[in-house]
Amino acid sequence: MANVNEKDAGTAASPAAANAADAAPGAEPETVALYQAHKKIYSKSVTGLFARWRWFFVFLTQAVYYGVPWLVWGDRQAILLDLVARRFYIFGLVLYPQDVIYLTGILIISALSLFLFTAIAGRQWCGYTCPQTVYTEIFMWIERKIEGDRSAHMRLDASPMSGAKFARKALKQLAWIALALWTGFTLVGYFTPIRELGAHVVNFNLGPWETFWIFFYGLATYGFAGFMREQVCKYMCPYARFQSAMFDRDTLIVSYDNTRGEPRGARSRKADPRALGLGDCVDCTLCVQVCPTGIDIRKGLQYECISCAACIDVCDGVMDKLGYAKGLIGYTTENGMNNGWTRQQIWRRVFRPRVLLYMGILGCIIAAFITSLLLRTPFKVDVVRDRATLARLVAGGQIENIYRIQIMNATEKPQTFKLSVDGLDGLALASESEVTVGGAQAQWVPVQLRAPYDVGASGSHPIRFRIESAVGSVTEKSVFFVPGTRQ
Repeated sequence: MANVNEKDAGTAASPAAANAADAAPGAEPETVALYQAHKKIYSKSVTGLFARWRWFFVFLTQAVYYGVPWLVWGDRQAILLDLVARRFYIFGLVLYPQDVIYLTGILIISALSLFLFTAIAGRQWCGYTCPQTVYTEIFMWIERKIEGDRSAHMRLDASPMSGAKFARKALKQLAWIALALWTGFTLVGYFTPIRELGAHVVNFNLGPWETFWIFFYGLATYGFAGFMREQVCKYMCPYARFQSAMFDRDTLIVSYDNTRGEPRGARSRKADPRALGLGDCVDCTLCVQVCPTGIDIRKGLQYECISCAACIDVCDGVMDKLGYAKGLIGYTTENGMNNGWTRQQIWRRVFRPRVLLYMGILGCIIAAFITSLLLRTPFKVDVVRDRATLARLVAGGQIENIYRIQIMNATEKPQTFKLSVDGLDGLALASESEVTVGGAQAQWVPVQLRAPYDVGASGSHPIRFRIESAVGSVTEKSVFFVPGTRQ
């Protein structure tokens, strides 16, 4: 039996083992890698229409991200998510944890907007405004300024270590680290007033959580944009994986025109490609060299493509130099490419049923969200019964219940609130009926309610508190407890 097992094991051996057995005596056995080694992508800089659009969105998004925390609204930061005080300040709007429904609405609107945009324009969000793309673009710009463009960068990496090479590499890393830490500092500035945060940094007295998040977000930015780059898009981002569910044959994609470009081949600028039996593609591979994810768009649509259009810009430049028409690589749709549609015919298919459905749902949700904000009462009320004493008899033969009412003033001016109650005959307030709460403050108010001895049967009776102010009114339900045995 042992011999049979050994024979079976030998038969089931891997091809690598078989090759090693067949090799000449003394030869090194062949190594078979289970995973393809990662190759660093050296993307070439590119100029053109879409490159300018990409940089426009880089400047726009970063002006918003880095600039908004420094805006002042009245005597406070315009946008401040104050977790300690449990208040979110968004310009003139003050939100409390009870307003989490608005956060839910914003997330739903964002998700549906992404679905709608993807159904129409494909992955152009990834190519122009995704934070990973934006920061990778900035980090690569710094890299090119210090180490040179693609060819110079490759030569520098291949050269032996020297003082000049070390200085360039160190300068690049310092610039990356500075930008990453500033990015982390800005993020924390949305949660801690950024001017106070800056003073804490200068005086070296940062709190533990501020320190953690500045370095954590800074490290994430440094690692993702400086080193992982396209690997985040290819392997970590879920959007690339489920985008196919939102694509259809009328979704805008970056595509290579095989009919026009093939067969590809080199030729002189003056040569007639038709006489040589060639298409318009000169096989210069510049489209591959400028791609930030390292794909060859001539092989067709691939999930790694982020629709950044770098290949379109560089190919249009080559076509210009050769005197050919632009558009060998361009934005089109699958239907447009297969049917030879013009740009006008492609755009007519934008408002198709799927897109109209997304737009209808998104429009309804946005309308409901805005209406809710406009009709929102600018203060919140919570009523809590005193659990220590359900009810008690007081002087005058009355039954007393004690409550605690929390009033949260969502305006930034002091407000005077008037309290009243109804639901039982003879029920009245035995404490102050008016309370003043400061702007954007919350205050607990003890409230005593008294009712006649014979107000009703024993047990719980529903009542209503009404809290009124100059900016609106709120009604909250509660119960008044009548004891079972009264003496």
